[in-house]
Amino acid sequence: MFNVLVVEDDKDLRGLFCTILTKNGYKAISAEDGEKALEILEKEYVDLVISDIMMPNMDGFELTKALREANFNLPILMITAKETFADKQKGFLVGTDDYMVKPVDVNEMVLRVGALLRRAQIINERKQTVGNSVLEYDSLTVYQNGEAIVLPQKEFYLLYKLVSFPNHIFTRQQLMDEIWGMDSDTEARTVDVHINRLRDRFKENQDFEIMTVRGLGYKVVKKT
Repeated sequence: MFNVLVVEDDKDLRGLFCTILTKNGYKAISAEDGEKALEILEKEYVDLVISDIMMPNMDGFELTKALREANFNLPILMITAKETFADKQKGFLVGTDDYMVKPVDVNEMVLRVGALLRRAQIINERKQTVGNSVLEYDSLTVYQNGEAIVLPQKEFYLLYKLVSFPNHIFTRQQLMDEIWGMDSDTEARTVDVHINRLRDRFKENQDFEIMTVRGLGYKVVKKT
């Protein structure tokens, strides 16, 4: 499940956005201004930010600028009542990825959120490095201690997903839907089989460990 942070000072609008996102399968996290958003980002993993511009304490421009300066590369969708070219230009210059003008069509907002997340995955899902281990997406290969291990496709995608989000707990169904596809007839317990194979392959690995979170799912923990 993707975590989407909604930063909006209007309580009713913030609640509406969160409700719509939740109904569409996202975990919605809310903040009333940029300062609160930064506090949340220090404690929780967020995949995408939806931010208003005009807010007290820290507005959307300041929040976006602060995130980019801190090397947060997560997608940012800016939503505002302002629709002048100058405002849009400023938004893109400080680092926003997309822009919507109020009143917002919430169905379009959900489509844009999905598109931004897919684009971010395409950009990021190429190589992951954990300590001395390197996962190369295009070749389905894990390099460790000078050894190259080519994994079966589903095993690699499963490991890559977990390694990409260390300490993030994924349920079997979430992993099943993303890697095997939502229309797959394969049982979610298939994930357990692949996890056990991965654990056996990388039992000597000193960089990461696949852990079971009882009653919830799986996560990868970095050792180094």
